[in-house]
Amino acid sequence: MAGTSSAWIVLVVVFGVLALIGSAQAQLQMNFYASSCPKAEQIVLDYVKQHIPNAPSLAASFLRMHFHDCIVRGCDASVLLNSTSGQAEKNAVPNLTLRGFDFIERVKSLLEAECPGVVSCADILTLVARDSVVTTGGPFWNVPTGRRDGVISNITEANTNIPSPFHNFTTLLTLFSNQGLNLTDLVLLSGGHTIGISHCPAVSRRLYNSTGPGGIDPTMDSEYAENLKANKCK
Repeated sequence: MAGTSSAWIVLVVVFGVLALIGSAQAQLQMNFYASSCPKAEQIVLDYVKQHIPNAPSLAASFLRMHFHDCIVRGCDASVLLNSTSGQAEKNAVPNLTLRGFDFIERVKSLLEAECPGVVSCADILTLVARDSVVTTGGPFWNVPTGRRDGVISNITEANTNIPSPFHNFTTLLTLFSNQGLNLTDLVLLSGGHTIGISHCPAVSRRLYNSTGPGGIDPTMDSEYAENLKANKCK
């Protein structure tokens, strides 16, 4: 389908953008682990191919996790870190619905068994995101590796930097500009949300508490809004 192809093309460009965000933290290159852990990327791909078909919705989850990681201090896997005081990035409101952490941990354990202390979690998350999309029928895009894992994970930074579904255009553009990203990047990264599903709390305010007839946001397609109210977000 033409629409589906366009969406997948958007995803390729999107994660090219994310690669640039992460490149500030390390010198990225293709096949970074060719000498130090030559089977690394194949191990990731094999695990993804084995398990993602059983839970294909995780592809969208890993894309989202990857973006939420990259938008805070670059693509450094800081979103994976835990905090005994509940002050890590994963404790931030936008990250409370992230899932798939155990999947990343299992991939990490396989790589540690093959090459202890070599492959970064940041590269693992980036590769899993790409390979999950490919496995569910999406396109392939090149992923340079060599990212360094971050050691700082701050809930406030995540709450401040990760865009909210309730932000207006001006705020979104400011948040992206703060990361060195422009209007084109904003459009492409927003388009990445064409994979996966949304949650009713993200749109319920526009369905029930807006200024249009019946509480519907007048900027929404009225037929689509009524369908959501009747069948999805009651």
